[in-house]
Amino acid sequence: MRIRRKLALRKRQVLVFFVLLGLAQTGTESLHYSIAEETEIGSFVANLANDLGLEVEELSAREARVVSDDNEKHLYLNLLTGNLLLNERLDREELCSSTEPCLLHFQVVLENPLQFFQIELHVRDINDHPPTFLDAEILIIISESTTVGTTFLMESAQDLDIGSNGLQNYTISPTSHFYIKIQDNGDGRIYPELVLNRALDHEKESELRLVLTALDGGSPPKTGTTQLLIQVLDINDNAPHFAQGVYQVQVLEDAPVGSWITTISAKDLDTGNYGKILYTFFHASEEIRKTFEINPISGEVYLRSQLDFEAIQSYSLNIQATDGGGLSEKCTLLIKVLDINDNPPEVSMSSITRTIPENATETLVALFSVRDQDAGDNGKMVCSIQEDVPFILKPTFKNFFTLVSEKGLDRETRAEYNITITVTDLGTPRLKTEHNISVQVSDVNDNAPTFTQASYTLFVRENNSPALHIGTISATDRDAGTNALITYSLLPPRDPQLALASLVSINADNGQLFALRALDYEALRAFEFRVGATDRGSPALSSEAPVRVLVLDANDNAPFVLYPLQNASAPCTELVPRAAEAGYLVSKVVAVDGDAGQNAWLSYQLLKATEPGLFSVWAHNGEVRTARLLGERDAPRHRLLVQVRDNGEPPLSASVTLHVLLVDGFSQPYLPLPEVAPERAQADSLTVYLVIALASVSSLFLFSVLVLVGVRLCRRGRAASLGRCSVPEGHFPGHLVDVSGTGTLSQSYQYEVCLTGGAGTKEFQFLKPIVPNLQVLDSGRNMGEKDNFGNCFDFESQQNNFL
Repeated sequence: MRIRRKLALRKRQVLVFFVLLGLAQTGTESLHYSIAEETEIGSFVANLANDLGLEVEELSAREARVVSDDNEKHLYLNLLTGNLLLNERLDREELCSSTEPCLLHFQVVLENPLQFFQIELHVRDINDHPPTFLDAEILIIISESTTVGTTFLMESAQDLDIGSNGLQNYTISPTSHFYIKIQDNGDGRIYPELVLNRALDHEKESELRLVLTALDGGSPPKTGTTQLLIQVLDINDNAPHFAQGVYQVQVLEDAPVGSWITTISAKDLDTGNYGKILYTFFHASEEIRKTFEINPISGEVYLRSQLDFEAIQSYSLNIQATDGGGLSEKCTLLIKVLDINDNPPEVSMSSITRTIPENATETLVALFSVRDQDAGDNGKMVCSIQEDVPFILKPTFKNFFTLVSEKGLDRETRAEYNITITVTDLGTPRLKTEHNISVQVSDVNDNAPTFTQASYTLFVRENNSPALHIGTISATDRDAGTNALITYSLLPPRDPQLALASLVSINADNGQLFALRALDYEALRAFEFRVGATDRGSPALSSEAPVRVLVLDANDNAPFVLYPLQNASAPCTELVPRAAEAGYLVSKVVAVDGDAGQNAWLSYQLLKATEPGLFSVWAHNGEVRTARLLGERDAPRHRLLVQVRDNGEPPLSASVTLHVLLVDGFSQPYLPLPEVAPERAQADSLTVYLVIALASVSSLFLFSVLVLVGVRLCRRGRAASLGRCSVPEGHFPGHLVDVSGTGTLSQSYQYEVCLTGGAGTKEFQFLKPIVPNLQVLDSGRNMGEKDNFGNCFDFESQQNNFL
């Protein structure tokens, strides 16, 4: 049994040797023939017996036969004659498409002994196809502002023939606006470009219809035509722009029909209709149009028919983007069809660095090697990482790669990177292996503290308690750890006179500001200073921010009465004639408040009066006026207590006492009640009042003497019953001011009136200025009349001695 097995094995080895020997001989004997396409069936190609140096009978004896590479029976061998004949019509375009030369490979097999002969048949092209346009009408949109000489891309015609029989020229008619420019892209094909020869005018011609003719080089030439529609639009000055001139994608040959391949996107800076982009194929063959389709709106490319790697390994798609104004741009989409693959790549890590400083560049992160057990293209690998990480892959030795940082990192932007190393082979379907690496970025003090506000404004109410928290200054630091710890401090003020250290303090840890003492709005209404924030890095970084503190007013000042004077040595008494009508201006209370805002708004109120209802006080201006006509029964002297109150919370007030003396027959300028009180009385200075009083005292004194003399003569009998009147010493300020601006005369004077009530001659004593000692003009009657004082009206200004 063992001997038989050895003999069988030797026979197989001998047979394999002879087969290999025959194949080797085949490579050395090759026959070349040529024939035109579309030749009739049965046409003579060659005589194989003569070309091979064999007898005709030998072909039959050795069972000669012709075998093609594609298993198609294009040729027939007549064993009786040794002639090689056409078995079918050959269509070069169907067999070889645009490949030139079009070669068909055959093998002639002879047996006994086994022998192979290589035959190469060249199928020559004939002019059997006219140029054809895939579109019956080509639409081109052109702006009227397009300059002369501008070229426009157009769809080219398709001619299945090649060489001189292929597409040779284009013509356009009828037009004087355009001419055709022929372009050769270097691949043996020509493309037409429409060139503007004369400026367009949208107002004259909104569209043009032309005929585009394509001619081949045959004799006679064959032609193909299409309609060319030119639409003239208004101005559009921005053409679409692709981010890339060439896009490359790879598609598995078993991808399902209708699957998305890629999205081509262009941008147009124009707006409206001019910014809308339409995507189309141009210069695309019929094969491309059958295999792919593009969404004209989104630019998404989809698979239209099944791919076949054995038929076509790659596609080049020319894509045109045209905006609403007719401007266009093109790009190229390269689609590579891949074969299947069954072994994924392997990644072997040699070293990994998990933490790198943020300011380091070209830092080695990982060293690794890749391998794939497949062979050929299926064993070739592509190693990559995602695009959104600042790292790059560098090939080193053979299949080793290094992963390094591309530039200095910023921990504040991103503190951790998850890097995915993707190793993909070139097989079909593509298999890949992913390896994830997590890299931590350590912090470096490269960020100064940043305040949450560019400036701060704080509000503090006056009379605050010491150590009051008035606000918080906050800053952040994008660093981490000790580099992010912030210390706050007060910077020296720019105003050297500002004692900042006695006003505020700051908590160095949290930025809280405290008022060290009570603030007074009337003394210091606002102050400014700067706060610094310093981190604890090395070196330390800092920043500063201005702070403005506004002191808010509190109602801590009661109203102060300027008139009537409260500290005068003599009381303040106002004289009112009994003939005064209702609304007669008696006096005006003038007061001020040291506060501000509504805390300084003053109102006046009559608290007490000797005879209620006789006098009234205006709430807003402090004017004291008669409320009704004076009668004979009204008391001759009155005491009015007026309260001045501010509008604060709680409100503060002050009071003043006015003494009013009713005088019979004393004529005063009448101050009528104003119909409309002014909204705001003009505040006169106290100095102005004093000057006016000094200037008018002498003239008013003389005028008063004359008036009183007349009154005395007319009403001597009634005055006698009143007795004598003595006025105390001291200043007697009268104050009648027309705050309504009606021009009422201001009066400020002192006088003395004495009326004798005895049984004598009822004489009238002349008025005289009041001096420290009371004197009588008639020296002969001095002592006697002093004893006869019947009544004396004491004019007092003290607030607490009248009622």
